[in-house]
Amino acid sequence: MTPDAATGGEAAEGTGGCPHAGGSAGGRTTTLADRRELYRRTPRVVTWEVTRSCPLKCVHCRAEAQLARHPDELTTDEGRRLVEQVAELGPPPPVLVFSGGDPLQRPDLLELIRHARSLDLPAAVIPAPTAQVDRETVRSLKEAGTRRMALSLDGASAGSHDEFRGEPGSWDAALQAAEHARAEGLPIQVNTTVTETTRSELPAIADRVEELDAVAWEVFFLVPVGRGVALEAPSPEAHEEIMAWLYRRQREAPFSVVTVEGPFYRRVASRIEVGEGNGSVVAGSTSDGNGFVFVSHTGEVCPSGFLPVSGGNVRDRSLAEIYRNDELFRDLRDPDGFRGKCGVCEYRKLCGGSRSRAWALTGDPLDSDPFCPHVPAEYRSKVGRGEALPVDEYFEQRRRAGDGPGADGFDLPDA
Repeated sequence: MTPDAATGGEAAEGTGGCPHAGGSAGGRTTTLADRRELYRRTPRVVTWEVTRSCPLKCVHCRAEAQLARHPDELTTDEGRRLVEQVAELGPPPPVLVFSGGDPLQRPDLLELIRHARSLDLPAAVIPAPTAQVDRETVRSLKEAGTRRMALSLDGASAGSHDEFRGEPGSWDAALQAAEHARAEGLPIQVNTTVTETTRSELPAIADRVEELDAVAWEVFFLVPVGRGVALEAPSPEAHEEIMAWLYRRQREAPFSVVTVEGPFYRRVASRIEVGEGNGSVVAGSTSDGNGFVFVSHTGEVCPSGFLPVSGGNVRDRSLAEIYRNDELFRDLRDPDGFRGKCGVCEYRKLCGGSRSRAWALTGDPLDSDPFCPHVPAEYRSKVGRGEALPVDEYFEQRRRAGDGPGADGFDLPDA
């Protein structure tokens, strides 16, 4: 969900699949600089992967979820303490997203949501789209304090969605869950992953999002981690086209569009508005480790679920201490320190590139985002002076030298 309406608001940029619930960060921050300053101490969204247990076998799963629960998951008592630590990050209170795996596999989920409500934390849930999300479950989630529920649609039909999710009947379960939510008055958002296979179905999926009365559509751009290493991503140029289409689609839609691991959506949105004579626009503000933080099922604190590099464990250090002071998190909030073309890009503070995708390709989260087609004038000048490699050579060299999970098994799109 967006923090304004899901992961970044209006036409927003989100991270890690989180349904955000509630208004802007305290209703007090209006400029990008204000938000960035706030995010140094308080994330807008905390996503807790309460379990990796899940009955589905989705082809893109970053967590490579399994049916059995991990024996070292945070216990109920540890989970309650984590919820309290999230509350201590405010004011304003972050949105707490209960994610997975499938969070419904934890029998204490409702207790944890109720605890969040008792601390005035906005709570959201991302259940796996299975028959378990029946009307009684939806009612229980809402009564416990859930403000929004996210459901995944990764195809425009049952055939394409169920193939992507690895489970016949997942499409029907998702649509039925949406109807239960509508009947119970629980707002929903729809999550969709963009791959070369799913991109052609995006217009039809958008229509379905509208038909379901979803308040937001959260669109994930592929990061080659987990099972996603085996998937084909659109080219950088296709990413640009998709984002331009998304921005124009959301301007006429009754729902907000949120991008995940697509921060250059902000650049595209601003370019469109400036080109139409409307002035610049800030479309979203959060990014990996900067307004967003991820806590794993075993308590590891990471900048994103797609960037599983831990800054510490909540069993040993407080969430606030890790988020505010860990070196990696601090570096991720300093775009002037990024490498390659992202480090000299005129949009580095507005966008900053996907830190998760940079890490997945090169093993370095401060490197450049290989899926952004924009080449800054300063980088072109450096190439001309012989101080930098052309972009395609740069990324090929970085991939060969790197140790990211996507360095070997993932084909870099043509640059």
